[in-house]
Amino acid sequence: MIKAFLKFGTLALMCISESEATAQTTSYFPSAGLTLHILGTVQDGGSPHIGCKKSCCSHLFNRPELHRNVVSLGITDSLNSRKYIFECTPDFPMQAKTLQQRSTFAGAEMPDGIFLTHAHIGHYAGLMFLGREAINSKKVPVYAMPRMKEFLETNGPWSQLVALNNIDIKSLTANEKMVISPSMSVTPLQVPHRDEFSETVGFIIEGPTRKALFIPDIDKWEKWDKNIAALVSTVDYAFVDATFYDGQEINNRNIAEIPHPFVIESMDRWIDLPAKEKQKIYFIHFNHTNPLLNPESDAAQTVRKNGFNIASSEHRFRL
Repeated sequence: MIKAFLKFGTLALMCISESEATAQTTSYFPSAGLTLHILGTVQDGGSPHIGCKKSCCSHLFNRPELHRNVVSLGITDSLNSRKYIFECTPDFPMQAKTLQQRSTFAGAEMPDGIFLTHAHIGHYAGLMFLGREAINSKKVPVYAMPRMKEFLETNGPWSQLVALNNIDIKSLTANEKMVISPSMSVTPLQVPHRDEFSETVGFIIEGPTRKALFIPDIDKWEKWDKNIAALVSTVDYAFVDATFYDGQEINNRNIAEIPHPFVIESMDRWIDLPAKEKQKIYFIHFNHTNPLLNPESDAAQTVRKNGFNIASSEHRFRL
């Protein structure tokens, strides 16, 4: 059970000053440096979810404007006129267009790099849009771990993207920082997950002044050889796996086949952290059944009362 509720306070959705590392959700500030944009928050299957007849999805199928994008982050780097996307989701065309529109500099719609966490459909299937059936891109850099790289190179249709130079795969190494530009570096962190076709990683994304942690998928925190609370203390923002709020919402499947840290488990684990540490944590990667998709739900109010945040596609953060 959750040990205690904090007194409900103002959400960290205010304008950013030089001393504040919080999200801004009103008009977009000029990206004088690096800006991290939330481009999607939903688990691989999307929302509305195929085959779902529950109330969480039934009303969405006839409301295309309520479509929710699969989890992805975007980075705009105005200092070097570059932009990057973390995860290549089935919603990639919309997310690439959105990131271009949010950039304050001219440039092509294709990002200057795509970072992949693993080979589950919501995280790499958008690469299909880079092929000749769609945009027929030219050597878009795709950053991947060794097994992920081999998977793309040796399995169709992804291998055709390599053969036709639609993508240029760049190798990542766990725990090794890669300098991407004069303003940005990325460090992959390998995490335990269902690794049928590739390993799974999260990322530390470092800008000139701030760092972000991105772990959209992990089995359980206790299975990892790293202390997640200690890691959060080293960054300014932490976007972490919140696939399921609790076990009750997915009672039609064997939860052992799709393990994730329940949000209620994560809150119990971190409830005694100082308030400023908890304010760094943004839950993300929501299953279509997750009540946190409704900001007015009792579950969402509980998360906020406990001092944590819920990621939204309106959020952006200075790095």
